[in-house]
Amino acid sequence: MTRHRTISQRHLDKDKSAPEAKERRERFGIKSVLKTLGPGLITGASDDDPSGIGTYSQAGAQLGYGIGWTMLLTFPLMSAIQEICARVGRVTGRGISGNVCRHYPGWLLVIVVALLFVANTINIAADLSAMADASRLLVGGPAILYVVLFGVTSVAAQIFMNYHRYVAVLKWLTLSLFAYVAALAFAKVSWNEALAGVLVPRITWSADYLTTIVAILGTTISPYLFFWQAAQEAEEQRVDATKHPLIERHYGAQREFSRIRADTITGMAFSNVIALSIIVTAAASLHASGKTDIQTSAEAAEALRPIAGPLAEVIFALGIVGTGLLAIPVLAGATAYAVAEGWRWPVGLTRKPGEAVAFYSVLALSGGLGIALNFTPINPISALYWSAVVNGVLAVPVMVLLMLMARRTEVMGRFVIRGWLSWLGWLATAAMGLSVVAMGIMQLL
Repeated sequence: MTRHRTISQRHLDKDKSAPEAKERRERFGIKSVLKTLGPGLITGASDDDPSGIGTYSQAGAQLGYGIGWTMLLTFPLMSAIQEICARVGRVTGRGISGNVCRHYPGWLLVIVVALLFVANTINIAADLSAMADASRLLVGGPAILYVVLFGVTSVAAQIFMNYHRYVAVLKWLTLSLFAYVAALAFAKVSWNEALAGVLVPRITWSADYLTTIVAILGTTISPYLFFWQAAQEAEEQRVDATKHPLIERHYGAQREFSRIRADTITGMAFSNVIALSIIVTAAASLHASGKTDIQTSAEAAEALRPIAGPLAEVIFALGIVGTGLLAIPVLAGATAYAVAEGWRWPVGLTRKPGEAVAFYSVLALSGGLGIALNFTPINPISALYWSAVVNGVLAVPVMVLLMLMARRTEVMGRFVIRGWLSWLGWLATAAMGLSVVAMGIMQLL
């Protein structure tokens, strides 16, 4: 009898262990990992948009491995400033514009939001142009058709798709960026030189070199990322009935801050690893072969064919399309959140179009103007330069406002930002300020 019970117990234990083992496997699967990550991952991945890919490709092609150290420098700075953005959103239950309109003069809000709208719209146009050129490389056909297809699809998905399903799609799209890690396999990388380029800064005091530094800073620390992550933290709180702005209910604050930090660091690390992969690929393939006149991400993909083979070109081009599908909704969404929150209109991708007409109208307008710019004589890639200038100039006052808000008890209550996070935030602000000054000096020379 005892032996029978023992055997039965073993069978019962085995039956119990099977679901537990399955649960453990699911817990550590890609889908489960992506589920635990949120606004930080999407924000970091969208930072490597087609325009950013063009900047990193150009940096690697022109300056080789020696520019890799910028990725190590920008990682703690962008991580700190994005974590502060996320904390403001989670603590107050509002995005940056929602707080600015309540605590600062109206004219300041108008200037910041207007510049953000212009910069983001031009960025959308340039990203659509790059995605269209990449698609033309892959399958042929008229580029303008792809501009319309990608633009309309991105805007329509935000307006009509269920919020949770839409966020899940964005998370899966982040995986497209691994194309640039795969592209490294086709480049003959000198790993010793690449590692030295990351760890040992080599600065050349020339206009071209300093311009590239400014471009990289402006690409990795962009205002639209600030607005998006703060707004998404507020959005996540609104859709979860168990959550409230932390300034109202303090319970679970440290757990939320730990989640935000892990999410943000993961997203920013992911962003910088991909950016570094692009720089190293361009340095090993293009710079090493004397091809230093790359201007766009599509040009970089096309230039890889004779050097690294057709498969490298395909991988690079697919990455451009994938990250563009991720970045355009973030750009248009950040604009809509900034405008609608600033004027205290109903906001949120969780709302149906009829419940937030102004919010979705701004989103559609920004995306529509981005599409329309590709039908004008204005070259979106050339316009992107001025967008980068606007972004660089805009980032400084926005970051100053953000840091001041994060230190105000009227805004953050007991959760004002202090210590090393505050110092890193101010350091990031100073770095952007110096880059703008350097940009201005170079324009005068």
